[in-house]
Amino acid sequence: MTETPAASHPAIAAGKTAVVTGAASGIGLAACRTFAARGMNVVMADFNAEDLAEASETVAYDAAGKVHAVATDVADFKQIEVLRDWAMARFGAVDFLMNNAVTRVGGGVEGTAEDWHRAMAVNFWGVEGGVRAFLPAMLERGEPAAIVNVGSKQGITNPPGNLAYNVTKSAVKTYTEGLQHDLRNRPGCRVSAHLLIPGWTTTGKREHKPGAWMPQQVIDFMLAGLAAQDFYILCPDDETTVEMDHARILWAARDITENRPPLSRWEPNWKARFEAED
Repeated sequence: MTETPAASHPAIAAGKTAVVTGAASGIGLAACRTFAARGMNVVMADFNAEDLAEASETVAYDAAGKVHAVATDVADFKQIEVLRDWAMARFGAVDFLMNNAVTRVGGGVEGTAEDWHRAMAVNFWGVEGGVRAFLPAMLERGEPAAIVNVGSKQGITNPPGNLAYNVTKSAVKTYTEGLQHDLRNRPGCRVSAHLLIPGWTTTGKREHKPGAWMPQQVIDFMLAGLAAQDFYILCPDDETTVEMDHARILWAARDITENRPPLSRWEPNWKARFEAED
């Protein structure tokens, strides 16, 4: 098992309890392995019950903590409530919530309404529902706790390709920013919110390609960010540096401040073309 940094958020420690959605593969699975190795109780949630059962067995095999699988479709708030009630009944408290479940259905402007609704239901309402279900008990308990919502660079720079995915991840970014502002302005609040923004990562059953990070690298980076009390945990990869990410994010912002066409970074000759049309 890959070693992880020694220090992190106080909610990540032996005997604490973590709930992770989208836990059957990729970043979610790497998180569960890491938490279990640290002696935490881990509640793994995923839509695919068969994959989840198999994944939970691999995590539990050498885990110092307790690992349990609860099949959950985060698009259904009632199922999130069942997940919460199960975790609370079994462990008495949840210290760390990682809203990681995601779907890439949706497509572009001409995508089906069903796919768009599914994308929003999983990628955004699953995050909002997770917070709505778990946060009240975290606040009431008054102990250090953390919520990590998994965003995407696509929700910031909006590259062409899958518009529905970009829209949902943009919503997660905005929601999590507002959540953290709310929490840090509550007197005595010991719950923090964080936005994890992975780079190019090999997830699921995809073939690993040079330049991409493995899920464990994302989790290691996340732990370091949590230890530093970062809100934006913006991951590089072996192809894209932090400096490149910053430049791309600023380019997207300057489309507004400089009144340029949206997504001008993908229009190499945008200035000449748009001036010619005036």
